[in-house]
Amino acid sequence: MIQSKKEKIIRHSISRKFTYIFILLMAGTILLCWFLNITFLERFYIQDKQNALLNAYDFINSAVENETFDTEEFGIELQGLSARYNMDVLILDVDSRTLKYAGVDPETTRIHLWDNLFLQEKGTKEEEQHEFQRKRPLVEADNYRIEIVSDRILKNENLEMWGVLENGNYFLIRTALESIRDSVRLANIFLGYIGVIAAIASGIIIWIVSKKITKPILQLANISERMAHLDFDVRYAGKDTNEIALLGENINKMSEALEQTISELKTANNELQKDIQRKIEIDVMRTEFLSNVSHELKTPIAIIQGYAEGLQEGISEDEESRNLYCSVICDEAAKMNTLVQKLLTLNQLEFGNEPINMERFDLITLVKNQVQSADILLRQNDIKLQMQEYTPIYVWGDEFKVAEVFSNYLSNAIHHCAGDKIIDIRFEERDGIVRTICFNTGAPIPEESISHIWEKFYKVDKARTREYGGSGIGLSIVKAIMESMNQAYGVENYTNGVAFWFELEMQ
Repeated sequence: MIQSKKEKIIRHSISRKFTYIFILLMAGTILLCWFLNITFLERFYIQDKQNALLNAYDFINSAVENETFDTEEFGIELQGLSARYNMDVLILDVDSRTLKYAGVDPETTRIHLWDNLFLQEKGTKEEEQHEFQRKRPLVEADNYRIEIVSDRILKNENLEMWGVLENGNYFLIRTALESIRDSVRLANIFLGYIGVIAAIASGIIIWIVSKKITKPILQLANISERMAHLDFDVRYAGKDTNEIALLGENINKMSEALEQTISELKTANNELQKDIQRKIEIDVMRTEFLSNVSHELKTPIAIIQGYAEGLQEGISEDEESRNLYCSVICDEAAKMNTLVQKLLTLNQLEFGNEPINMERFDLITLVKNQVQSADILLRQNDIKLQMQEYTPIYVWGDEFKVAEVFSNYLSNAIHHCAGDKIIDIRFEERDGIVRTICFNTGAPIPEESISHIWEKFYKVDKARTREYGGSGIGLSIVKAIMESMNQAYGVENYTNGVAFWFELEMQ
């Protein structure tokens, strides 16, 4: 389900949308420019040429008025003007003599000028029979006209300006329109090629840029997904100083706040579940406690009393016997003290007087510390402890009480280890739960005793328990701690040993 959602997100990713929108926008812009070029560029060129003709007319009239018309400098400037704007310029006097010319074909230009003057006087009928066909004048003034003229033979068009100068001389200025149209065509073709290349190149660039922009966004999405599964270890580590970095910083703060809140909620929930059962169980626990304490203390008290009376009555007169009596009394008193301390601990757990502080900690580190503390006992009993290397496993629970649970399991395994004398510690993860298993080789627990080993003062092998000073309360403390945290625990028999286990939540 999560994978399908991710694929859906990728199919509709921001980088793709951003790239598609940019390419479409750029392609639309290029098409619009291409359309405007086709529609208006030729008109723009013609208008520009028209302005050039008017500027040339003003330049010639100015030379006439300033009496520089016949100078060599005027001729040079006229030639330069013709070359710059690709124009033919012809000036005739009233006797049809050529005064000035700039261009490539003076005779044809001269014929054009006289044809214009002649057809203007003859009228439209003769104009239609002539080899030149006029269009509507673009500009018409008292002394000149600007119009587009078509050549029926050559099938080309020219922009012509003709008329009379201030001094009465005739003039004709013409420029070909075919070069303009060819320039427009080439400009449109070039724009098309450049547009396609620019669209592709820009699409690639914007794809790379958008991927760089969306990469931290995907990182934040992954962080939020892990937070949704109550994994608060991940942090946004971007070094940018933009809005995404600000969002990442706020997500980091939110993750810390959520982790703290969940820790408090789990602690409060754990306390609530304890309170529900507390009032129901309190009377039963008190009765059982008094009964069991009376039973367990009866034997050591009797031993202490017997040996003390023997000392009082002087049964043993030698110093060695008296020292033995005193040693037995001290030993039994120490065992009673240990028993009382464990009973007080158990009593606080069962009555709910011992607070449970739910927090998140590394289970592997805790187990390694307990194993290191028991290293002397392991060597004294010639026991081989096996434990693979595990990466950190973070769980929820009361760290100090979990340490006491594992310590009881490990101590129990050391005292009952036999056969190959191997203790194997391992961890199993499934469905957000980690199970800690402490296995020791030796005799399995009798089936009829398995259901009773968690009871206070129950001893499977009384003689062996008495031998190492066991009180029969260790597993009861385990039971009380695990139930106070509402977590599972248990034991399993194997042909070559016994495995005790407990479970903790990873989330």
